[in-house]
Amino acid sequence: MKYALSALAGATALAISLIAGPAMAQDGGIIVYNAQHESLTNAWVEGFTKETGIKVTVRHGGDSDFSNQIVAEGAASPADVFLTENSPAMVLVESAGLFAPVDADTQAQVPQEYQPASGKWVGIAARSTVFVYNKTKLTSEQLPKSLLDLADPSWKGRWAASPSGADFQAIVSALLQLKGEAATAGWLKAMKGNFTAYKGNSTVMKAVNAGEVEGGVIYHYYYYGDQAKTGENSKNIGLHYFKNQDPGAFVSVSGGGVLASSKHPKEAQAFLKWVTGKGGQDVLKTGNSFEYAVGNGADSNPALVPLADLQAPKVDATTLNSKKVTDLMTAAGLL
Repeated sequence: MKYALSALAGATALAISLIAGPAMAQDGGIIVYNAQHESLTNAWVEGFTKETGIKVTVRHGGDSDFSNQIVAEGAASPADVFLTENSPAMVLVESAGLFAPVDADTQAQVPQEYQPASGKWVGIAARSTVFVYNKTKLTSEQLPKSLLDLADPSWKGRWAASPSGADFQAIVSALLQLKGEAATAGWLKAMKGNFTAYKGNSTVMKAVNAGEVEGGVIYHYYYYGDQAKTGENSKNIGLHYFKNQDPGAFVSVSGGGVLASSKHPKEAQAFLKWVTGKGGQDVLKTGNSFEYAVGNGADSNPALVPLADLQAPKVDATTLNSKKVTDLMTAAGLL
């Protein structure tokens, strides 16, 4: 999904919402616009309601769809809480002045590196960029040392990505912040000539596993999720973490925020506190989402490479420029 939808696309998203009927919270409950994975948020909701008795009505959608819809709805939005997969969608809503400050107790549960200085939203989970490769086609010595290496002509026709997805656009946002506009535009232009486009990270992984391409840029949890099931779409896959503060070692923060227009602010704040606290972060440790826990002292699923070992670059999630990214990707012919 694009972070910055056209006015027509944004209007369409809103129209679909209205056609489906207004979101109605159960008595005393809250409404969550959820762009995170359904199973993960459903587990959070179940645990929160069981512990607090507060009911939650969830509407599922995409990062950019919901962020643009919230901006279109403004103060009339029925949503109490917004959850995303990647932070640029949070930045869009924050920039429109539509978030209430996150309670201090909730902010204190999450390290500063996973939340904005403004205190208007907070990190709830994280995911790492990774290069998946077919082990029958590439050896460890043949892997790219940097994400930037994939722009080299030697990689023409050999790698894949899902450029229309919010996940990949978040990675490009990090590249833009770390290397600047000229370098990012050049890399995207080279990408256009080198890569194969697929729709969705899981489809990229399947293509790599089947040998259609040698490698692909996705987030880590698609591999771990498949391995936890049958492993049929990842049996030939190896994971390559770029590390060394490379743009390809980018860790994307999933965010959560309370809408300033919430009609149930106390309950909405309680939900966000629970998600970022022990109960919510334990869901990440023991569940099947395989996303990283970000709460203070929280442990992630033991199958994952520890966050501290990823050597991720320092990226300010609050300044990731989603509109510039979509403009650059469009100019490169990727969108």
